[in-house]
Amino acid sequence: MECRWPTYLYEILFRPCNYGRTRARHIRYTHSACSSSSHRPSIAPKPAIDIKHIRQNPLLYRQNCIDRNYEAQSKHPSLIVERFELWKQLQQQARHLRERSNRLQAEFSTSKTLEAGSGHDPDRHIEGDALFAEARHLKAGIREIEEKEHTLVSEIEVLAIALPNLTSKETPRGTEPVLLGYINADRTLTSSSNSHVHIGTELGVLDLGSASATSGWGWYFLKNEGALLEQALVQYALSVTLRHGFSVTSPPSMIYSHIAFACGYRPRDQGGEQQIYTIAHDDGHVLQRKPELCLAGTAEIPFAGMKANTELESSELPMKIVGSSRCYRAEAGSRGTDTKGLYRVHEFTKVEMFGWTLPDGSATDLFDEMMSIQREILESLGLRCRILEQPSVDLGASAARKQDIETYFPSRQARDEGWGEVTSTSICTDYQSRRLATRARTKSGKLVFPYTVNGTAMAIPRIVAAILENFWIDSQNCVHIPEVLWPWMHGIKVIQGSRPIAVDEN
Repeated sequence: MECRWPTYLYEILFRPCNYGRTRARHIRYTHSACSSSSHRPSIAPKPAIDIKHIRQNPLLYRQNCIDRNYEAQSKHPSLIVERFELWKQLQQQARHLRERSNRLQAEFSTSKTLEAGSGHDPDRHIEGDALFAEARHLKAGIREIEEKEHTLVSEIEVLAIALPNLTSKETPRGTEPVLLGYINADRTLTSSSNSHVHIGTELGVLDLGSASATSGWGWYFLKNEGALLEQALVQYALSVTLRHGFSVTSPPSMIYSHIAFACGYRPRDQGGEQQIYTIAHDDGHVLQRKPELCLAGTAEIPFAGMKANTELESSELPMKIVGSSRCYRAEAGSRGTDTKGLYRVHEFTKVEMFGWTLPDGSATDLFDEMMSIQREILESLGLRCRILEQPSVDLGASAARKQDIETYFPSRQARDEGWGEVTSTSICTDYQSRRLATRARTKSGKLVFPYTVNGTAMAIPRIVAAILENFWIDSQNCVHIPEVLWPWMHGIKVIQGSRPIAVDEN
């Protein structure tokens, strides 16, 4: 009677391992690569970090981290190279084992090997047992190597994702910004040093005490003309950006944590200080492994996430959007004198500009356009400002280049000579689009990662504070409202004490 080795045993021994052959050239987004401990949904974007470029330029990336004060991450490029070399060694070991496994598979495919005979040839039976034993050993060895490969690639992913964007050549290295110019340089500065907290309280437009009772330190109530002023600033900023071809979008304030992470926003900053408010999950959500949510610190995050897992056409670019949103920052209250009043708060309204461009000079063009819009807005408000090219240490993880505009606050004379940031504009190159799987198809049909650019059109609380301090007239106990805001102030041109709002029926 003829006896064969069972077919199912043959299939088990030579079926490919589940891990497959791991590639280290392109990154896949694993659970360990996300800062959040929550489950990443299947629809989440899968980043495509250019690990090959990091491996080929480890010194460039190391120096970039040092220039940006990312000391811990400065070790990542060399660790990536080390792990890639280990991965290559494992690939070679696995290749030898697979070659031997393939030869065994060929031997088992012949009838002479698969047949154990009719029991009259014990030597053939023993030979078959030995081959199957070797096949089992080879498969176990391959699986062990592939598990090690998988671990190495996951570690490379985590190390690569934590690296900041490469810094532009326009950005000064070090800690000192470069002064580019002034806005309203000839404007006569007020002689008053009253803070917006004193002025706003005196006029009945700002209430910090009640906000402290309802929400704690770092929140505020804008009342009466102060509340109208907030809405007027929003509408004015939107009207200017609309004239420049931006389309209006109202973004959500709550977003997935992995989207914020992909945009370069970390739960904690370089000093370990909390930056982002995360939303607590109840036990049911934890058991269901629902993805973690957080509050957006800026509309830049949901705007960028709008095009996650999306392919844009070159004819759509540059794509420019603007929107007003509430923003949430957990770091307020940690900056000494900055914590007083409206300058640094936990929640505020901001009008944000955002855009996608092809990875060419058009990103710089959009950057310049956003800066021009900011200058137009601040100049028309009559605020004295200065424009700075920010140094490498002041760049966030995603920015390759950043310019800030600071306005003069009389109450901040003891700090930074009165200057305080009111707008910021950044080019993020393909940092966000690679992590959000946003692609653009060029006219030739090639898929590329578009560049993203973002900029502040109006940071409401700081501009409100600047208007109160700069346009306060001591002798008249009032604040004059900039003329460009009058269309949205319901006939109010001067804030004079805490009185009922006079509404213009016309």
